[in-house]
Amino acid sequence: MSRLFEPWRLGELDLANRIVIAPMCQYSATDGEASDWHLIHLGHLALSGAGLLILEATAVSPEGRISPQDLGLYSDADEAALARVCTTIRAHSPIALAVQLAHAGRKASTRAPWEGGAQIAPDAPGGWRTLAPSPVPHTPGDAPPHALDRAGLDKVRADFVAATRRAARLGLDGVEIHAAHGYLLHQFLSPIANKRDDAYGGSLEGRMRFPLEIFDAVRAAFPAQKPVWVRVSAMDWVPDGWTLEETVAFAKALKARGCAAIHVSSGGVSPSQEVKIAPAYQAPFAAKVKAEAGLPTIAVGLITEPEQAEAIIASGEADAVALARAILYDPRWPWHAAAKLGAKVRAPKQYWRSPPREAAHLFRTDAP
Repeated sequence: MSRLFEPWRLGELDLANRIVIAPMCQYSATDGEASDWHLIHLGHLALSGAGLLILEATAVSPEGRISPQDLGLYSDADEAALARVCTTIRAHSPIALAVQLAHAGRKASTRAPWEGGAQIAPDAPGGWRTLAPSPVPHTPGDAPPHALDRAGLDKVRADFVAATRRAARLGLDGVEIHAAHGYLLHQFLSPIANKRDDAYGGSLEGRMRFPLEIFDAVRAAFPAQKPVWVRVSAMDWVPDGWTLEETVAFAKALKARGCAAIHVSSGGVSPSQEVKIAPAYQAPFAAKVKAEAGLPTIAVGLITEPEQAEAIIASGEADAVALARAILYDPRWPWHAAAKLGAKVRAPKQYWRSPPREAAHLFRTDAP
């Protein structure tokens, strides 16, 4: 029996297997509104056989977008556009749907990757002044961000709450809070970006304070029976930055507040990072968080082969694996993994005749 294809319970959410589709920005929205591209892109990923699909980093405010083309959930129009996508997916797939709520902080106001990804100056068309814990730019050539004062902190918290309530109205199955990859909540955690001398900076306790306040606010605003979890960068890969030991402490604090899991990535807060990349290179970070904080973990990062994913689950390094680029390249990755590992997977009945003869018994026919 494949461990990868065993059911998994994320909080109170029952998932068909332990394959998660990681949030992947598409830079294809208009004023935060999901487009036809999202309908096609998310629709075909929803037919993949994965247990959980997490929608891309979804901004809680216009200024929280990474780019002007980022998905948002801060207006009635955003909510309506995303409702169209979610309703269509639910009509044709049993996959669980979650959203990653995010604020880009000082990494906002940038061009899409295929346009170079550089910051758009605040006074340039499409640009705006960014927000951060401290007035320290992400790269030396960027415009300094505006340091959040008390009113600014309160607004960010209110924006997360409002977006969470929209997610609840959409009937989404879970919320992932983005505290990784150098975006706003990671900026508060990391001494690389957080130079504050008030209650929200300095010590580990101070740097964790605002991200924990955001978690508490989101958890309170989302239905109690549905899970809320956090994506973290386990380390900054920069001297004197955020560390794996601090991630464990953060995870322990989140566990005490009712966090369902930790999605463990790394890096993103500094262009000076020196990442030691290798296959499944972040899985040991997930293992340490799981062992020392006692929370379920999702491993992510260069997990490309079914045998790799199976070993991560079977060894107990993580409770689930998240796929990003691998599933963009092969949107039927779970089908092919199930065929290799001798498991079964859910697929639309319209596709039941598609497997080759050696995988004739691949699909489950006992579920929608």
